[in-house]
Amino acid sequence: MDKNAMLEKARQLVDKIDDLPTIPVVATQVLQLLDQPDVQIEEVADLMLSDQVMTARVMKMINSPVYKPEHEITSLKRALVFLGLRHIREVALTTSFINAFDENKGAMEIGAFWEHSFGVGMVSKIIAKKVGYPDLEKAYIAGIIHNLGEVFLSNFMRDEFQAVLDSIKDKPVKLVDAEIEQLGTSHCEIGLCMARKWNFPEVYCEVISLHHTPSEAVIDPVLCAIVNLSDLFCSVRELNFGGREWISFNLFEEEAWQILKKQSPQFAEMDVERFCYELDDAIPDVKALVDSIFNSKEQAEP
Repeated sequence: MDKNAMLEKARQLVDKIDDLPTIPVVATQVLQLLDQPDVQIEEVADLMLSDQVMTARVMKMINSPVYKPEHEITSLKRALVFLGLRHIREVALTTSFINAFDENKGAMEIGAFWEHSFGVGMVSKIIAKKVGYPDLEKAYIAGIIHNLGEVFLSNFMRDEFQAVLDSIKDKPVKLVDAEIEQLGTSHCEIGLCMARKWNFPEVYCEVISLHHTPSEAVIDPVLCAIVNLSDLFCSVRELNFGGREWISFNLFEEEAWQILKKQSPQFAEMDVERFCYELDDAIPDVKALVDSIFNSKEQAEP
């Protein structure tokens, strides 16, 4: 199907939802503050502390196995210093995404969705390190938000999306292909429309749009390839939306593998079996992180 037609269909679907979540006011103010050249960490921390849900979730993320601080960080200001101004924007976007979709009211169980998303984020960071990608946190954030469009379909097109899910159960059909066939668009185009509404940086928009077709990426094909492979690995392990989608792939035939092998020739020597065992070891950490993020309203110190 024509890409422009799918994008136009996605735009129509997103535009007709009156109660589409928006980025919280505080998050928007944080992003605006970070655009100021002389911004201070203390100013950002003071603003973020006015949104206790955002603060609690930032603290959970910082103290998770993904960031691995040497000691538990209990102060938001210390957490932001640990992150650095460069990455506060990304964490603010991520927590806003989580805040917008934290209710279990869609066709897809929200906990399973977030386990997959954080799993892809964590694996993206691991793969990024293996191929020498210069920004591990960017890979992590890209992994978390890559399936933004799936939550839209699950929450705002529940019956139609449930029909898509039912149609592929135990069948060798990828979810994205079934979406295109039955809906005339996919979570990739819908996610792109939402990301642009939320003013996500273009590099993340590209990942959301092209994480199934990384060879089409222009801004950062390596990042798209990292997220693509991470998505595949998580989908064939335990972080797979509760087994909703059939996935089978030959790693060495994937276009993402070719992109990353070109980026880092030693990546081709990776012990895939051992890597999968490493992934299995990380699964409990991912599930514990998701559980703590959605079941905690802790207050953080200034």
